[in-house]
Amino acid sequence: MPPILEIHDLLVERNRRPVLEVPHLDVLEHETLAVIGPNGAGKTTLLLALSRLLRPARGEIRFRGRPLTAQGELAYRRRLGMVLQHPLLLDLSVFDNVATGLRFRGRPAQHVNVQVETWLEKLGVAHLRRRRARSLSGGEAQRVSLARAFALEPDILMLDEPFGALDAPTRARLLEDFHSLLNTTHITTIFVTHDMDEAFLLGERVAVLLAGRLRQVGSPEAVFNAPADPDIAALVGVETVIPGKVTGPASPSSEAPGGDQLLLIEAGQFQFEAVGQASPGRPVLLCLRPEAVALWADNAGVPLPADQTGGRTSIRNRLRGTIRQLTPQGPLMRVVIDCGFPVVALITRLSAQEMELRPGQPVGASFKATAVHLIPR
Repeated sequence: MPPILEIHDLLVERNRRPVLEVPHLDVLEHETLAVIGPNGAGKTTLLLALSRLLRPARGEIRFRGRPLTAQGELAYRRRLGMVLQHPLLLDLSVFDNVATGLRFRGRPAQHVNVQVETWLEKLGVAHLRRRRARSLSGGEAQRVSLARAFALEPDILMLDEPFGALDAPTRARLLEDFHSLLNTTHITTIFVTHDMDEAFLLGERVAVLLAGRLRQVGSPEAVFNAPADPDIAALVGVETVIPGKVTGPASPSSEAPGGDQLLLIEAGQFQFEAVGQASPGRPVLLCLRPEAVALWADNAGVPLPADQTGGRTSIRNRLRGTIRQLTPQGPLMRVVIDCGFPVVALITRLSAQEMELRPGQPVGASFKATAVHLIPR
């Protein structure tokens, strides 16, 4: 799809200090772009700049191939819909709140009525049409705010952490409904969040902001499984980062799918196999997500289970260590193992109970060659 928005050399300053730098970013027609980053990374600043509520110190923003100008900004803003974390609703009925933007745009009364009723129904709040907005719960208010934005039929929908203030059950239901609406309406959406699950569910592409700089843009799979640098790896939940060095290919004919190679990596006393591209002698970081690490109890020093498949993408990396920390995370257990370097695994609490895991216990850990992401150093 062609880009609906193009950002070039964007710089936003506060008190003459740079707070956001975006060399280049395209937002494609009909896509959902999730913008992720920690607090203070510049996510909201990006939305304010794109909506022309904040003036950049430098750079150009193009809408449908044409630069935004002062003369065209009002018309541009009318093509946007905005939803914030805390709904800004007027002290009117639910119906009138959703109708407000359409009335400002001078839409005929019949069109207003049809649009409002349609979107109240789609967001599941039609039964609240006569209620005063200030009497709504947080989830109800956010549904009304979304209905107001969708009713405008915007070219671009911008959302600034719209589910961040909701309790878990309300958030889950609204996320599911919102995801369904995006799939049926195909409205171009820029969705700001610090929640990785939301970004993975909703984003067709993900843009990563760290310390006010755009650091990586790609599919959710690429960003979450192949982060561009250690800072992004930490942000997206890659908890095991092991310094190592490429010693060569695993075998003379070790080509893996996609043109990568099965490489041998030396890290301390261990030698690992990983799929990637790097020349012998190259220092690298081995990155592993915690859910990619399997554990076995090793109370008696029994050898770890052998590779049963013989395939190049099976579990080929095995090491031993000692449990240093166990942390419950809902139905899961986060296990930190000392192998001369920390390795983090995420297993079910039932598995942890069955293995009778405890701090100080020796365990075996393993992971597939394809589970490793290599970052050159």
